[in-house]
Amino acid sequence: MQPRMGVIDLGTNTFHLLIAEPTEQGSAFREVYRERQFIKLAEAGIERISAAAFERGLQALKIFRQQLDKHGVTQVQAIGTAALRTASNGQDFIQRVKMFTDLDITLIDGNREAELIYKGVAQVVPFDAAPVLIMDIGGGSVEFIIANEQQLFWKCSFPVGVAILYKQFHRHEPILPSEIAALHHFLTEALLPLAEALATHTITRLVGASGTFDVLENMLVHDKMQPHYACFPANALNRVYKKIVGATAIERFHMPGVPPERADMIVVALLLIEHVLCMAPIKQIDISAFALKEGVLAEMLYEK
Repeated sequence: MQPRMGVIDLGTNTFHLLIAEPTEQGSAFREVYRERQFIKLAEAGIERISAAAFERGLQALKIFRQQLDKHGVTQVQAIGTAALRTASNGQDFIQRVKMFTDLDITLIDGNREAELIYKGVAQVVPFDAAPVLIMDIGGGSVEFIIANEQQLFWKCSFPVGVAILYKQFHRHEPILPSEIAALHHFLTEALLPLAEALATHTITRLVGASGTFDVLENMLVHDKMQPHYACFPANALNRVYKKIVGATAIERFHMPGVPPERADMIVVALLLIEHVLCMAPIKQIDISAFALKEGVLAEMLYEK
């Protein structure tokens, strides 16, 4: 039996568990088990994890621990990102997790997060010599990477995750034009380093990983050719953009293709994607089912 490895990604909105084992060829892995739980650590703000979110997160990791033991996992990496980096009681959470599950959580910074996302995405997205823009939307931060099949040219993490944008700008249902304008003004300032990086590369493909891009895939891609990768023309986004952004929370909650867990923050996520599409001549949007946790797993399996 091949040794099994586990990766836990403790995101601001979602906790993920991936258990896998290497294949006999040694160049890929076989997925054994995958689970996600919506925790929303930043429901009360990125500055502190609320008591309810704290307990949800702890209970989720107890369940993950049971799955790790059930599947005979011999090596585990648990990665903490934006919320745990920022929250004043993040270290308290890490200590409680260790106490109740014996899991050691490693906090990583945004640049390391971007590097791991690239390693995950590169396993399933077909790259060539032309650079692409990779975008991973999280609750607390958004990672951007410019890369091609051979190298990573530029990477940066920005504290403009959907939990932050939602709390700061989405205060009415449906969101007001003035709130949309304020959000775009904020992003113009916050993403200035991205604009400078895009000025030095010709980018026509946006590769989206995680969260909102999964929703877009469900709503826009009907003939998926590969299990972990999909794509659609960038202008197809218009078909769902107006429908979602113009809807109330109740309408989004009952909207086909929109998971109830994402109905609140999907508006600001789409506004963020739209903002990025206006920054470069993007013609195609690729969607990767692989991101940070698959990047961590790749290092565990192949970079020993």
